[in-house]
Amino acid sequence: MAPTAAGRTAAKVLGINLDYRNEHQDLPVPDTDSVEPYIEEEPTVKDWLLQFKPSRNGTQRYLRSLFPFWSWIFHYNFTWLAGDFIAGVTVGFVVIPQGMAYALLAKLPPEYGLYTSFMGFLLYWAFATSKDITIGACGILTVAVMSTIVGNIVIKVQDEHPDLGAPEIASALSVIAGAVLLFIGLIRAGWIVEFIPLVAITSFMTGAAFSIGCGQVPALMGITGVNTRGPTYLVIIDTLKGLPKTKLDAAMGLTALTMLYAIRIICNVMSKKQPHRKKMWFFISTLRMAFVILLYILISWLANRHVKDAKKAKFKILGKVPRGFQHAGAPKMNKELLSAIAPDLPVTIIVLILEHIAISKSFGRINNYIINPSQELVAVGFTNLLGPFLGAYPATGSFSRTAIKSKAGVRTPLAGIFTAVIVLLALYALTSVFFYIPSSSLAAIIIHAVGDLITPPDVIYQFWQTSPLEVVIFFAGVLLTIFTNIENGIYLTIVAALVLLLWRHLKSHGAFLGKVSIYRATPDSFGSKDAYGPGSEKKVREAFLPTNHSDASNPFISFDSPYPGIFVYRFSEGFTYLNQQRYLDELTAHVQALARPTRLDRYEKLGDRPWNDPGPRRGQPINLEDNRPILRAIILDFSSVNHVDTSSVQGLIDVRRQLDRYASPEIVEWHFAAVNNRWAKRALTAAGFGYLSTDHVRARTHWNPVYSYAVVGDATPVVNEKVGHVDVETGDDIQHVGAGQQIGFKGKVSTVLGQNRPFFHIDVPAAVEAAIAGAENKLAQTSSMSSVEARAEVVGPKIG
Repeated sequence: MAPTAAGRTAAKVLGINLDYRNEHQDLPVPDTDSVEPYIEEEPTVKDWLLQFKPSRNGTQRYLRSLFPFWSWIFHYNFTWLAGDFIAGVTVGFVVIPQGMAYALLAKLPPEYGLYTSFMGFLLYWAFATSKDITIGACGILTVAVMSTIVGNIVIKVQDEHPDLGAPEIASALSVIAGAVLLFIGLIRAGWIVEFIPLVAITSFMTGAAFSIGCGQVPALMGITGVNTRGPTYLVIIDTLKGLPKTKLDAAMGLTALTMLYAIRIICNVMSKKQPHRKKMWFFISTLRMAFVILLYILISWLANRHVKDAKKAKFKILGKVPRGFQHAGAPKMNKELLSAIAPDLPVTIIVLILEHIAISKSFGRINNYIINPSQELVAVGFTNLLGPFLGAYPATGSFSRTAIKSKAGVRTPLAGIFTAVIVLLALYALTSVFFYIPSSSLAAIIIHAVGDLITPPDVIYQFWQTSPLEVVIFFAGVLLTIFTNIENGIYLTIVAALVLLLWRHLKSHGAFLGKVSIYRATPDSFGSKDAYGPGSEKKVREAFLPTNHSDASNPFISFDSPYPGIFVYRFSEGFTYLNQQRYLDELTAHVQALARPTRLDRYEKLGDRPWNDPGPRRGQPINLEDNRPILRAIILDFSSVNHVDTSSVQGLIDVRRQLDRYASPEIVEWHFAAVNNRWAKRALTAAGFGYLSTDHVRARTHWNPVYSYAVVGDATPVVNEKVGHVDVETGDDIQHVGAGQQIGFKGKVSTVLGQNRPFFHIDVPAAVEAAIAGAENKLAQTSSMSSVEARAEVVGPKIG
């Protein structure tokens, strides 16, 4: 866009040269009406800002996206209702024992686990984009880790502020973390979850599962005096030392754990032997925790039915659980409490989103739907923000309940309502039964739940086959979790993965491409006339591959140079300030090694030579027989580049100046293939690339650029008897069909890319073709000028 008069005045005052490009506008175009001219317009800052301008339709779409249920609730039917009811009730029976067990991990009374589960199921469905995932204080790992982290925070805060109660700390943590997640979701910044890689998730899951499982062994065995919140290795040592103190609790815990694994193994075996009853065995396996906890409640009641005080029971039991919502009310928030929990907010937020997005994406792919990460953060944030008003603490998605719901045939997110009803009934009708739950049996449930989340060796081996360095990060995170705490393990894996990403980007290498002829045929038809190959009548295709065979191409294949003095270079991992220096150093060194300077005797005096190019030894002549080609063109493959920055563009400018001096008095052409981002084109154009400068017009008197054309407008196929590729009189694009017949498209043709940007090309072959045409035009022009000068030398003396 041309600058306004006011803009030019301001630029003149500031000393800004708006016409620094010296862009040559007079380009050769076909002299025919069938070619539609196309001039590429550069994007402006206004264009960039306008993409963020809210529109009426965009605002409506945003508001509708905040309540995804609006798109399916009016289509609800009895078939969906049956599936949701079965899945919701099934999950409800799993929720109750797990929810209370995980509340104990958070150093909270067991009823808080039920409050959290109830609020998660009640609120999440209205904001969810996943029908499978559920939120609450139960689940295989994520909530167990969240509960453990909440417990650690409670202990740490109470050490410094003993007047603060555990429920107050947990509620404040939930409100603040929920508000942050809600804000991230509302501004649609859910892409932030992509900073957490798979290796961080698996390491976190393995280390946390191992730590939580080891921390529950003392409760399983009835061993007291073990600090289960310390480093895992110390917990293991102290547990081994305390084995002689094992109590009757071990009988309730070990047998419960054995029964849980036995039921699961039997159900898995029987489902394979009886595939027609697979659904039945699935439900039996799913409800094993409910069966086991009911059985051990019965055993505990028989052993302690005359006990009124839980402390006097024969083994440790859960004790009194208040009926209903006894702790409902606005969470207490004050400066002291907020300052106390502030250092632990980052890890709380990370854990809240870590598994939730991973789980929802995983089950979305399994069940063929797409989740919206930003909206999922809205759902998690809203649940954690409002949950504390009924006594809930921080909670997130659960892998176990998600898997159960998915396999149970859930149809919509509304299934959470049925689970919430089950939890509500338990809060009002079963609290007297909860009194007799053995603590060791709850520990068995936790160990059984988290044991499955330890990454198996075959998965680690797959990681090793894919990326060995990430396996190092995996084990580093696990070991740090074991020897310190879960929080440190999470931070280490995330930071290490990001450092690895930056290191790979920083140390990336480009590749020089060579030309190879490609023949295509089956083994049976190779060499025949009906197949591509030597001796066939079909056209051979040219491809450009890395000359160093870094792509694992056949090392016995040799590559040809596209043309003497023309080099094709491909960027491998973007082109930014991090790796531009390495890329351009490789490019310059390779080009100067394979192409000679245009003038071999360019330094008249010995003192004019630079220190890094001292030339031959003193007294020896310069080698004027250097048979290397002179440098003619550089082709950069931008297919892996989407954005450029000031450092990378300035690096290109510096290298262009360096190679221009090397090729002087010739001019090096710079061609760019597959530049797909308009802003990258603008940046390159601002640096003087992509167009012909008026400074170089004299050297390009016979310049005839090579463009890529395509049909525009009505592309109706027509049969034409004319021979050729494009009929410029009618505008038909002609392609060969059979003997004497061609198929074309009625209409005009135009350049795919702007005629004003002749050095930008759609792909590498197009760029190579244009560079070769430019080099040959130069040679023809040089040859013509040489013959004119020769004739002038012959005629001159006669005239004189």
